[in-house]
Amino acid sequence: MIKRNDNYFRYPPNLNMLDLATLVSLYRSRGEPVKSAAGDYFGCAHSFKLVREAKTWFGLHYSQASWDAMLTKDAQGYPLTEAEMNVLGLASGLGGHPQTREFIEKNIGVIPQLGYMIVNDLKTFGFVEEQEGGTLSLSSTGEDALNGIAKRIYEKKFIPEMLQISRERYVKPTPTASKDVGDKLKGPQIDLF
Repeated sequence: MIKRNDNYFRYPPNLNMLDLATLVSLYRSRGEPVKSAAGDYFGCAHSFKLVREAKTWFGLHYSQASWDAMLTKDAQGYPLTEAEMNVLGLASGLGGHPQTREFIEKNIGVIPQLGYMIVNDLKTFGFVEEQEGGTLSLSSTGEDALNGIAKRIYEKKFIPEMLQISRERYVKPTPTASKDVGDKLKGPQIDLF
């Protein structure tokens, strides 16, 4: 599936380098309003304008108007990312994947510690419900949120091919540039050592 819009929240790809306490602190402080020090400004990550007051997102700052523009319809003010879309999509059961909490936390495209916090928050907001035995199911508000983030990213209602786990299954490896260069350089080479 081709992403049609990049106007949505994203988690930094290198979260695995953080210790757990820092990760929890950054996750819990997302969306908190902050004011810049006297004489300083924040750069809005969405509008690229200088602002004195902003909301934080993993080290990035957003003006209130930009934050509101990044929020997804039917998400009740919860900042949804692809990871939340993966949780909601896997909990829907449409893709035929296991709906256990353990499976979902490990297959949403972020480190499992962050996956645990995301699932807990989605339960708190009422988007997913946990059944006995650790199985997650999607609520009606969760279905609305799932379709909202799918429409934001892909400009269409949710289908299982949008899931991270589905995309990984169908991706075919392409030869790397270094391998191509190495193939072209085969032949007599001088030993440098």
